[in-house]
Amino acid sequence: MESEESKQKKRSRGIYLLPNLLTTAALFAGFYAILAAVNGKFEVASVAIFVAMLMDGLDGRVARMTKTQSAFGAEYDSLSDMVSFGLAPALVVYVWALSDLGKLGWLAAFIYTATGALRLARFNTQLAGADKKYFQGLPSPSAAAIMAGGVWLGVDYGVDGNSLGWPAALLTTLTGLLMVSNFRYHSFKDIDFHGKVPFIVLVVVVIVLAIVQTHPPTVLFLMFLAYAVSGPVLTLIQLRKHREQRTNTDRGSDEK
Repeated sequence: MESEESKQKKRSRGIYLLPNLLTTAALFAGFYAILAAVNGKFEVASVAIFVAMLMDGLDGRVARMTKTQSAFGAEYDSLSDMVSFGLAPALVVYVWALSDLGKLGWLAAFIYTATGALRLARFNTQLAGADKKYFQGLPSPSAAAIMAGGVWLGVDYGVDGNSLGWPAALLTTLTGLLMVSNFRYHSFKDIDFHGKVPFIVLVVVVIVLAIVQTHPPTVLFLMFLAYAVSGPVLTLIQLRKHREQRTNTDRGSDEK
């Protein structure tokens, strides 16, 4: 008979199917976004990146809900994120708007890709001791949403991407730099999806979905752009509070 230890070793060689299927779907969506952009289907490419975001958000939650987290799944998810949120958005934007800028165009796209890789590497190394309520730097899926939303918005309004080369290069570079910044972004991981919530929360969710439905490219682009701006604002507010607390503490010690 096999010992219990040998059985556990055999089980550990396998992988959990469901969360890794979702990660594969996210990877496929990112890969398909690149193919669509190369073929000039920029709206499809942008939507594919948002689909990758949806799949990426589901795989982690499914893994936690089903208790199927694994080191393999974490590594696979990071590699999928690099393709879907680091490489795909840069290539989509480059083909749509940056190619006519020559070296400056591919430099802006490379900065975005490189900072995306650095963002993921930093996140993985700081995962154990990081504050779960906040992200350090703009999350790569949100950065990808800004890129994809901008392209989708331009295509929807019939704008030629090459006419927006310089603004697109600036937005691409700034978005990339935000990923490796020290600005803090709310992670929303403290939201309890298992517990009860007030009825108004469901009403707000319905209203938000209705607003997105009115014009998805505009609403999604503005939503994620506002989230990108929230990082510097949140950081400045926290720094100001910290300085005020330190000033009050210093005054208190002086009075003593």
